[in-house]
Parts: sequence; C-alpha cells; structure tokens
Amino acid sequence: MSNIRSHGGTVEIDGSKFDWELLSEPQLSSGDGWKGMTVSLRQQDMPREAVLEFPTPKRLMKGLPKGRSHINDTIAARGVRAALLAGWDPASRGKTMIFTVDANGD
Repeated sequence: MSNIRSHGGTVEIDGSKFDWELLSEPQLSSGDGWKGMTVSLRQQDMPREAVLEFPTPKRLMKGLPKGRSHINDTIAARGVRAALLAGWDPASRGKTMIFTVDANGD
C-alpha cells in the first residue's frame, strides 16, 4: 500500500475541466516571514494559469508543528470559481494571475 499523497487533481466547473496542483507548502522565508501554500489552476487546453496564495496557517505563526496542507478537489473547485469571478480568463494570453485567498477562504 502506498503512502503517496495527491498533490493535484482535476475538477469540473460548468462543463470545463480544470487541473490543480500544489506548488508549495507553507514555508518560512528569511526575508518575508511565513508564506502560506500556493496552488496552480489551469483550464485544460487553455494558455493562462492562475495561482492561489493561501494565508499562513495560524498554528505556524504560533510556533506549532507544520502538519499537512489542506487542499483537495472541493477547495480547488471553490478557488477556480472565485478566480473566474475575479476576472481570470483561462483562454486569454498573458502573465499568470495571482489571487490571494483571505483567511475566510474567499
């Protein structure tokens, strides 16, 4: 039996498939302090990527153990919907759009 965790997946939103991938776990940066996890979103066969930047878990700022990142298809699907509502156009060309998720998950 394998202990490999999934670091990505595919969700379907309104008939379109979007791939998501965990880019980075929460980490401590010497210059910026704690940074939360980041997740890449991309509609299949479309050129423009979006990246979700999540807040640093409070347990890390309190000095508690790191634990596991909590990302799954449900959270990724909410992120896709929010990015689309915020103006992400996966079919357009251009730089990766970065969206900061607030502490409430919006």
